Amino acid sequence: MRKLLWLCLLMAQMNPALADNIKQAAEQGNALAQAKLASRFLLGRDGEPKDEQQAAHWMEKAANQGLVDAQVALAAMYDRGLGVTSDRDKATQWYEKAAAQGHGTSLAILGKNDAAKGSVQFNYQAMRLSASRSIPGEYAKKFLITQ
Repeated sequence: MRKLLWLCLLMAQMNPALADNIKQAAEQGNALAQAKLASRFLLGRDGEPKDEQQAAHWMEKAANQGLVDAQVALAAMYDRGLGVTSDRDKATQWYEKAAAQGHGTSLAILGKNDAAKGSVQFNYQAMRLSASRSIPGEYAKKFLITQ
């Protein structure tokens, strides 16, 4: 399965028309295309240079349209200061928006899951720090393979 995903990514990289279609759709306001374009800038893929500020710009456009994974990615970018000035309050606001849509990781990061209500002790701050390191790249890869 993993080899198939890499093959799909490679084929997409070889097709400049596909890259142009995504850029055009992003510019026309398609939230998923905006997240894909952000992912290309974040990872430096599909003919786009690595540019974290452009990644944050496009991810915010997608997040503002309610794309939950874009909201989470942008929250992590704010937590980490990736392409934006680090701002824990803005990060929390984006995690809150995603949590309001039932996003499990966001609920956990905010301490609003079932474990937070029980007697289980858990270091939410450490989880949030870890998430801010892994979410942007992992979600970017996820966006790139989403049809």
